[in-house]
Amino acid sequence: MHRLPLAAAVCMACAAPAWAQDAQTPPAPSTPETRARTLDTVTVTAQKRVENLQKVPISIQAIGNAQLEQQQVADFDDYAKMIPSLSYGTAGGGVFSGPGFVQVYMRGVASGGDGNHSGSKPSVGMYLDEQPITTNQGALDIHMYDIERVEALAGPQGTLYGASSQAGTVKIITNKPDPSGFAAGYGIEGTSIKDGGIGHIFEGFANLPINSNAAVRLVGWQKYDAGYVDNVRGTRTFPTSGITIDNANRADDDYNDAETMGARAALKVDLNDNWSIMPQIMGQKMVASGSTGYDPSVGDLKVKHFYNESSKDRWNQAALTVEGKIGNFDLVYAFSRLTRNVDSESDYNDYGFWYDTLAGYGAYFYNDAGELINPSQYIQARDGYRMTSHELRLTSPAENRLRLVAGVFWQEQKHDIHQRYRVDDLASVLSVSGYEDTIWLTEQDRKDRDEAVFGELTFDITDKLSVTGGGRWFRANNSLRGYFGFAEGYSSQSSLDPAFRYGEAGCRARYGDPSNWVKYEGAPCENFDKTVKEDGSLGRFNITYDISDTKLVYATWSEGYRPGGINRRGTLPPYLSDFLTNYEVGWKTTWADNRLSFNGAIFREDWKDFQFAYLGQNGLTEIRNAGQARIDGIEVDLNWAVNYNLTITGGFAWYDAKLTETYCGFTDLSGNAISVCPPGTINPQTGDPVDGPQAESGTRLPLTPEFKGSLIGRYTWDAGQYEPYFQASVFHQGDRITDFRAAEHALMGDLDAYTIVDLSGGVKRGSWSLDVFVKNVFDKRTELTRFAQCATLTCGNQPYTVSTPPRTIGVRFSREF
Repeated sequence: MHRLPLAAAVCMACAAPAWAQDAQTPPAPSTPETRARTLDTVTVTAQKRVENLQKVPISIQAIGNAQLEQQQVADFDDYAKMIPSLSYGTAGGGVFSGPGFVQVYMRGVASGGDGNHSGSKPSVGMYLDEQPITTNQGALDIHMYDIERVEALAGPQGTLYGASSQAGTVKIITNKPDPSGFAAGYGIEGTSIKDGGIGHIFEGFANLPINSNAAVRLVGWQKYDAGYVDNVRGTRTFPTSGITIDNANRADDDYNDAETMGARAALKVDLNDNWSIMPQIMGQKMVASGSTGYDPSVGDLKVKHFYNESSKDRWNQAALTVEGKIGNFDLVYAFSRLTRNVDSESDYNDYGFWYDTLAGYGAYFYNDAGELINPSQYIQARDGYRMTSHELRLTSPAENRLRLVAGVFWQEQKHDIHQRYRVDDLASVLSVSGYEDTIWLTEQDRKDRDEAVFGELTFDITDKLSVTGGGRWFRANNSLRGYFGFAEGYSSQSSLDPAFRYGEAGCRARYGDPSNWVKYEGAPCENFDKTVKEDGSLGRFNITYDISDTKLVYATWSEGYRPGGINRRGTLPPYLSDFLTNYEVGWKTTWADNRLSFNGAIFREDWKDFQFAYLGQNGLTEIRNAGQARIDGIEVDLNWAVNYNLTITGGFAWYDAKLTETYCGFTDLSGNAISVCPPGTINPQTGDPVDGPQAESGTRLPLTPEFKGSLIGRYTWDAGQYEPYFQASVFHQGDRITDFRAAEHALMGDLDAYTIVDLSGGVKRGSWSLDVFVKNVFDKRTELTRFAQCATLTCGNQPYTVSTPPRTIGVRFSREF
C-alpha cells in the first residue's frame, strides 16, 4: 500500500513518453508491478448484433460484471450514479415514493413530472436481455446479481428500439446458461447505516449442464434494505375546524425499509449448430414501508406523517428467445409477458392541510351529522400491469460489405388503475357511491399498443469509410376509459357543459337518472372513454470513419419520439406526440497497446412540443405540450490500465438544457402549445385571462445537472496466494432546478450539487473473496430529487427531499465453484 502514491505519480508523469519510447530500447525486467495489463474486450448488443464496444459508432457506456461486483451494485441507484448521461426522479404527488418507482431520464431530456399512472410514456427504454421492461409508471428495479453487463445507450434509439427510447436505452444483460461445465456461487452481505438500521443480502446462482447441448441457470436472492428516515411524533391542527390530530400510532424510527425476494431460471437448448432456444422466467417481490423523502422543516431525515405508507410490488416476466440461421442470416425471435401488481398506501395529509390553510377547504368536509371532520386524505391504490411484446428480426453477416438489421415489433400494455382517496367519517352524500369514506375514486383502464417495422442498412464505401441509414415505421393506439371524480354531492358539477362534467355528475350527464347507470368495474359508471391513434416514421443516418484499427470517428443524425395520450382528467384534451432530433459527432479510440480507451461525443438535441406533466386542479396529473427545448452536451468515457496493479475508470457529461420557446402553460383547442402570452391573453381552454408566461425562453430544464462525473481507481497486488485490493470511487453531480416554471421553482428551490466518496478494500484467494466497503464515506446529505404531495403552488410550501442513504458500512463474503 505504501507504493500506491508513488506508483500513481510515476505512471501519470512517465506514461506518455514511455508509450512513445524507441522499440530498440531494452525492456525493463518484468515484475508484477511493471508488466502491462491490457483492457478487456467489451462486447455489446446495442445495434441488435454482438459487436466490440470500440467499433460501435454511438455514445454508449458498458458496465461489465467485474465492475458491477467491485462497486457492490445491487439495484438501480447503485449503477445510475456510474452513468454520467443518466438522471432520475422519484414518484410523488400523492403516490407512494419508496423504492421501485423511479423515473429515468438521459441527456437532460427531462421536463419534470410525477410518474403518475396516467402520465406520459417514459422517455428512456429499459430492457432485460431482449425484452422491454418499461411500464408506464416506471421501469422495474431489478436486483443486480449474476448480471453480465449494463449497457447505457445515450441519445435517441428510435429506429431500433422505438417509442420508449426517445432519449436513450438502458439494457441489463444477464449471464446465460452454459452447457460447457458446472458453475455455482453465493454471496452474503451485511450493512449498517449511520443512525439507521442493519441490512443484508443473501444471493446465489447455479449453472447446471444437462448434457453437451443444454443447461439450466438458477439464480435467487433475498435482500433487506434498512431504513434511515424517522417518522417523528407530532400533531397537526386544521385552521377551519380547529381539529388536532396526532400520529402516535405511526411514529417510528428508520421506517422506510424494504425487503426484496426474487429468482430467475433460464434453460438454454442448442438444437443443433445453428438453432437454439432459451425460455426464461424471472420474478421479484418487494415489500416497502415509509417514504424515502424527508421533510427538512421537521428535521434531518425526518418526517411527520399520520397515515400508513407502504407498497407491495410483485412482478414476473416469462420470456422466450429463439436464435437461428436462415441461410447466412441470423434470426432472433424475442417474446415476453410481464405481469406486475402493485398495492400501495400513501399519506395524503398535506393535501387536506394546505388546501384548508390557503383556501379554507376544510369547511367542505363533514360527517352525516353535518359536523366538520378531520379533512386529511390517504390513498389506497392498486395497479395491475400486463405487457406482452414480440420482436422478430434478421441480421446479415457482420463481415459483409453490405449489412442489414431488419425486423417487426408488436407490444401491448394494459394498466388496470384503482385509487381511493379516503377521508375517515366522511358524510355519505360526499362519498362516491359504493365506496364508504371515499372523496375521490379513480377506476380506469389504460391500453397502449405499438406496432412497428424497422431496419438499418450499413455499407462500407471503403475499408475505412461506412454509412448507415435506418428507419422505423410505427403505429400507436392509446386509450383510457373508466370513472374518475367525486360523488355527486361534492363538486362534480363544476362545469355547466354536461360534456365536461366528471365524477357522478358526469354519470348523470351521460346516462340520465341513476337507475340507468351501468357500473364500471364497481365504480358508479363509465364517465369517459377516449382513444388516440397515430402513425409516422423515424430516421437515422450515420457516417463512420476508421482512422486505424483502434480509432474511429463518426457523425450521426437520429430521431426519437413518444406517442401522445389521454389525460387522466378526461375533460382535458389529449396531449400530442413529442419528438427529439439528435445531431452528434463522436469518437472511439484505444491507445498505448490497448491499455487506454478514450471515447466521447458532442451533440445537440432539439426537443419539439415536449410533453410536460404536472399536478393540476384537485392534485390530478395533467399533461400538456409545452413547446420547444434544446440540449447541447459533451460526454466522455475513460478506461486506463495504468499497469498490472492500477486501473482507473471514469466519465463525465456536461449539458446545457434549456427552453427555446416561452412556456405559457396552456394550449389551443387542438392541443398545440401556445408560446406568446403577454398579460391579459385569453386561455382558450378556460376563457380566462392569464397573468403572463410561466417560464421564459432560456430557462433551464429540471432534474439534470450541467455536470455529472465519476472517477474510480482500483489498486491490486499479489501477496503470496492472496490478491488484496483497495478501491476509491468519487461521484459528483452538479446543481439542478426542480421546476422550470418560475412560481413553482420559487417554492421548491434548487437541488444542490454534491460529491460522494465510496471506499472499499478486500482480499481474494482462489474461489473466495472478502470485501469491506464504505458508501458515502463523509455522510453527505445529497439532494437527489424533491417533490410535494399535491400541486406545487399549494403543497410546495412543504416539499420533501430524497437523499442518498447516510454513510453505510458493509462486509461481503462471496465464493464461486
